[in-house]
Amino acid sequence: MQIAHFPRVKMAHLPTPLEPLDRLSDHLGGPRIWVKRDDCTGLATGGNKTRKLEFLVADALEQQADTLITAGGLQSNHVRQTAAAAAKLGLACDLVLQRNVDWPEASYQVAGNILLDRLMGATLHIKEKGSDREAEMVDLAARLKSEGRTAYIIPVGGSNATGALGYANCALELVNQANDLGVAFDTLIHASGSAGTQAGLVVGLQAINAGIEVVGVNDSNSATELAIKVRAVAVDLADKLGVTVDLDAIECLDGYVGAGYGIPTDGMVEALRLCASLEGLILDPVYSGKAMAGLIDQIRLGRFTKGQTVVFVHTGGSAALSAYASAFE
Repeated sequence: MQIAHFPRVKMAHLPTPLEPLDRLSDHLGGPRIWVKRDDCTGLATGGNKTRKLEFLVADALEQQADTLITAGGLQSNHVRQTAAAAAKLGLACDLVLQRNVDWPEASYQVAGNILLDRLMGATLHIKEKGSDREAEMVDLAARLKSEGRTAYIIPVGGSNATGALGYANCALELVNQANDLGVAFDTLIHASGSAGTQAGLVVGLQAINAGIEVVGVNDSNSATELAIKVRAVAVDLADKLGVTVDLDAIECLDGYVGAGYGIPTDGMVEALRLCASLEGLILDPVYSGKAMAGLIDQIRLGRFTKGQTVVFVHTGGSAALSAYASAFE
């Protein structure tokens, strides 16, 4: 598996830190927990999408694109990092933003990620819930082409085989760091939604026979739907890299979404408070907060116990916290 064969624009601050969460581990009385700080990747407060964008933007530049198009919700971390990548490289950026979260706080419409999108000069196309984001992006690209521009469409979450290369590479980085620190991980757990992060980690870890279980905590829709998406991206990525993948090893954990995508839960609020007060670690309310809530619950249920070592991949997103202030009152 030689990822260096693929074009890449290096923008991320790598390697991201790998740190023990000893106070949280002691508080929960379960396994030793570590955190892979992919909230520290750079690009407008960082997050997991930066790794994907290194490969996606390189592909865009090879196709001589002058504009990046992508889509997400109003508070999408992915679109914020895409806007940052475009600003850094002098590309135009058009964002199709959907009102897909029924959260009543007024700041949700103007603060957090959407404020950063505007600051970075992206053009925002705001659509109502239920709109077809993929079709909107295709139509926008065609309109830009008629104006003499060359647009490159990045899928929601940056989650295709090209983007997933970033997390196959992260798998190598993580194992090298763990080896240097003398740490052996039993399980890796993280928030999983658009599937690319989980697919990349699964394929990357399997390709080097790391023996680390990967658990993706579903943050929207259902774990069944998520698993289908993860398998599809994993198959494409394995083919791209010339390796094999055991699809039966893909685990998507349900039960922590709550009322819906982007809607706060009591478990998420507890997880954010615990990580902040015990470790000074700031999670986000949509992804890493719900994934940490899943990890905490699974420890309490006895799935992860003393003697085991778990690594939590922090996928970023704290920029959205200001849009959810009332959830923590």
